Parts: sequence; structure tokens; C-alpha cells
Amino acid sequence: MILNERDLREARTSAAVLDAALSSEHVLEPMVKGLPPEVVVHVTRAMKAERTDLAGVIAAYENAKDSGDHRPLQKRAGSDPGLTLIVARIAKGMSQRDLAWRLGVKEQQVQRYEADRYSTISLKNYERVAALLGVSLRAEISDIKELRGLDLVIDDVSKENIRKIIKHGRENGWFSEGADKEELRRFIAENRITFGSPSLLRTGLNVKDHSEDILLHAWRARVTNRALEIIDADKPRYVPLDVTWLPDLVHLSVFADGPKRARDMLLEHGIVLVTEPQIAGLAIDGAAFLIGEIPVIGMTLRRDALDNFWFTLLHEVAHAILHYRTGLAVGFFDQSEAESVDDQEAEADTFASNILIPEERWRKSAARIARSPAIVERFAEDIAIHPAIVFGRIRKERNDYSLFSQKIGVRQVRSVLIAET
Repeated sequence: MILNERDLREARTSAAVLDAALSSEHVLEPMVKGLPPEVVVHVTRAMKAERTDLAGVIAAYENAKDSGDHRPLQKRAGSDPGLTLIVARIAKGMSQRDLAWRLGVKEQQVQRYEADRYSTISLKNYERVAALLGVSLRAEISDIKELRGLDLVIDDVSKENIRKIIKHGRENGWFSEGADKEELRRFIAENRITFGSPSLLRTGLNVKDHSEDILLHAWRARVTNRALEIIDADKPRYVPLDVTWLPDLVHLSVFADGPKRARDMLLEHGIVLVTEPQIAGLAIDGAAFLIGEIPVIGMTLRRDALDNFWFTLLHEVAHAILHYRTGLAVGFFDQSEAESVDDQEAEADTFASNILIPEERWRKSAARIARSPAIVERFAEDIAIHPAIVFGRIRKERNDYSLFSQKIGVRQVRSVLIAET
């Protein structure tokens, strides 16, 4: 959202950059340097989506500011009470200084209110601001299942699953040894309040409804809490469609500590990677979703092998880059062995495959049909990636997982990423 003139200037600058890139190959070329042609196609499509969204964001802000039509901007704010106050101020033509004068406070106080979306304001003061801006407050008791109250948030969950989650949480540092059902209830409920009702969750690969999958909720709550700690400590900033660093990310795979280096590089570019073991029975490999404007990738590492790690990671990175405006807010929760039937999942698969091993190089390579590990390893060296990635692709393409089973980097990921956390 655009909520002030600085945001507007940044949005216009971004729109101008995208306009230039989409209209000139000369401008686009340095932005996608080193990327395979198939990946460039996907990135260009995402650029068009980003440009369309920016146009809508700019128009929504200008309509509110210039004509007082708050509806497009309010639609983007949704039901967020803090954003609603900011939208109302803009639509009424008030500056932060104007509102501060009417409230009898310093301008800096209003700036602080708006910086944190009024999340720390008292209810009494919220009512004062709302009254000045013509925003009505309404509270009602609802029978909607998703809003049935914190005490009922795990009411329908089996005792077996509750025991399973609590046991897993104790063993992996989620809870104290004395954790009980009530602590689990609070753990999941707090995440649901902040990040949406369970009906927003889905698995992208098979597009099944997992809205009541308590294992998925608990795992997402844990990943979210850890990601929030990282965001609070490191203050990452994500720039949509900055992809110049992607080739370097792939080449990190050649290092023994490549997964750790990848996590650090992602954070440098505003993407938070959290590795959190799965709860028994969950069967999730990776996830990608948003916390505010920051993409978060969660990985379970249930298959501790380098080939699986790098493909899953780049699949989730694809979601963060390609689907930032078209699905990441809802989230993707993926099983790597499942067949992709969803367009966005198929796109993420293609992106991951091509960024790791460019299709043009792969079609011409003897490694595709090789039986000798040496040929495969030479090909991996030529394209500067870990050979485990190539061996993994051969196993998948030939549908023969008995091949090269000692070459896919088994037990070389958790020791790098989870053991230290």
C-alpha cells in the first residue's frame, strides 16, 4: 500500500523502471543477466504483474488524496483497523501534522502511531482518532466457525494429534517441558489472529483444503514465530523482482556449507529462510508465505539430501519472486514428490529446474544419458553447481531412484542448518 508521499515517489520510480525494462531489451538485459531464457520468460511475466499492481496502488492512493474517494485504498487495507485510520486521514485531506493538531499531540506522535499501524495505541485513544476521522467502530459476537473464540481453537482436534504436537514441540524447543493443551491453544490461536483464519491455508501442489489441518497450523505458527524474531533483529527489506543475485545463489551449492550460505544470502535480499523439522504425519517439504511485505520460506528437511534441498529451496524462491503479488499472501505449502497440477506450482517447478540446470545446456549434455558418475560430475563442474543436483535430476527423469543413491548428498543439510539453530 501507498500511505504517504514517500511511498508514492518510490512506487512511481519502481513503475518507471519496470516500464523501461518491459519496453527495452537493452534495459532488461542487465536485470536478468546470467538467467536462463526459460527463467527470463517467467520473470518478465512477473514484472508485468508487478507493474499492473503498482498502477493500481498508485491510483488508489491518488484517488483518496485528490478526490476523497477512499474505497480503492480501503479495499487494499482490508479490515485492518490501523490502516483504516490512515486511509481515512488521507481521504479527508489531512496531513499527519493536521491530525496531530486536532488531537492535541505532537506530529511525531502521529508518525509513531502510523509507523506501527496504530498497533500500540490504547482503545480509548483509537476511539478519539476514529471519531476525528469519521471511522466507526463496531464489535459483534459471531457464530462463524473461524471466529468462535480462542478457547475453542483446537476444540475439534483429536487427543492423539494434540499429544503429537506437544511432544514434538517439547523436543524441538517450541514449548517448555511443562507445556499442556492450553499452551498449545494459545500458540496456535495467536498465530491465527495475526496471520489469518485457517481457511486461508492451502497446499499449492494438490490444491486441497487443509484449513483444519492442525499439524500444518502448528508448524506454520512455529515457522512464523521464528521468522518474526529474524525480521525484528535484522530488519530485512525485500525489493520485488530484484533477481540479479539468483545465479550467485545457485552457485553456492558447490560449497560444503552451501545451505547456510544460501540462507544468509536470502536474508541479505529480504527473504527469510527458516528450517523447522516437520511434525510426524505432516508431509510438508517447503512453504512460502508473507509476513507483512517480507517473503518467508519454511523448510522441514524431511529428506536430508542436497538434491532435494536445492530443488525445494529454488521452488519456494520461485514463489517468492514470481507470485509475490499473485498468491504469496495466501501461501504455498508444498510436497516435493507430489505432481504439480496447479499452474503456479508448475511454474515454480519449471523455474527451479531451469535456474539450477539450464534446459538448453541439459538437452545437449551427455550427462542426461550417462551411466558413469564422472560424466555427470564434469557437467556439474562446467555449470558450477553441486553434482548432487544433477544426480537428483537424473534419478527423477529416469524414474529410477536406485541410481546414484550415494551421490545425492544424503545427510549433508541438517548438520549444516538445523544442528546450529
